[in-house]
Amino acid sequence: MKYGAIDIGTNAARLLIGEVVHDNDRSFVKKISYTRIPLRLGDDVFSLGRVNVKKRLNLINTMKAFKIITDIFEVSQVQAYATSAMREAENASQIVMDIKSKTGIDLKIITGSEEANVNLSTFMLFDLDKGHPFVVIDVGGGSTEINIFKDGEKVGSKSFKVGTLRILRGKLNEAVWSEISEWIASYTISDEKYILFGTGGNINKARKLLARGPNQAVSYAELIKLKKQLESLTLGDRMKKFQLRPDRADVIVPAIEIYTRLISNFKSNFIRVPKIGLSDGMIYQMYLKEKNK
Repeated sequence: MKYGAIDIGTNAARLLIGEVVHDNDRSFVKKISYTRIPLRLGDDVFSLGRVNVKKRLNLINTMKAFKIITDIFEVSQVQAYATSAMREAENASQIVMDIKSKTGIDLKIITGSEEANVNLSTFMLFDLDKGHPFVVIDVGGGSTEINIFKDGEKVGSKSFKVGTLRILRGKLNEAVWSEISEWIASYTISDEKYILFGTGGNINKARKLLARGPNQAVSYAELIKLKKQLESLTLGDRMKKFQLRPDRADVIVPAIEIYTRLISNFKSNFIRVPKIGLSDGMIYQMYLKEKNK
């Protein structure tokens, strides 16, 4: 059974069409089609507090296109979530109504906590050592979600207003770094080692640039070195040397900054990078709901 997951983020809108398949005792989300549109809603929201006319039209047209694609693939169910930028846009409710009237798609604006839980629903499909404490870090354009686990149970979960586009546009409150460090310290034991996992398009791109496979670890030192390499180049040279899209070439540097700052809060020199995201979690949630009917 095929499902369509629409993720309207701060930096881009994504449509993933997939299905849940089973291999022996393991289940995973098989990707059938993936479409990404760099809308950058955060540019409007972080400067104006709302989504302006042009980007609003682009968003509606994107949703129309996504509806056509889901119809072509004959998906059984479509779910659409919006995250950080739409959470802060003062005209978000009107946009949601416009999208519903023009496409028939119900777009839900989810909280940071809900976003983290959706991500984790697929993450828990991995064969993890539940006896070892671990942390899941998801960095987006407008927010970063951190989830801390011990003995297989979530002991701490929080969304922070620190994201790649927020940094790029100079809209970050620097006090957030102290807030994050204090929060992490309150949910962790200082002398205990945690396995770190990073999700999101930028850390996956960094993993590829460092020639690592899916779910392989990259080191703190490697990420710092890569960040310095990227920072030393103009945007055009980054795109040419590393074969990056324009909307990836600029945000990957602040993304690596966020990940390395967070890694330094834990006694770990590495972060593992599974190739999953919010859309995968949405598909798995739709599958579970259908299965439990």
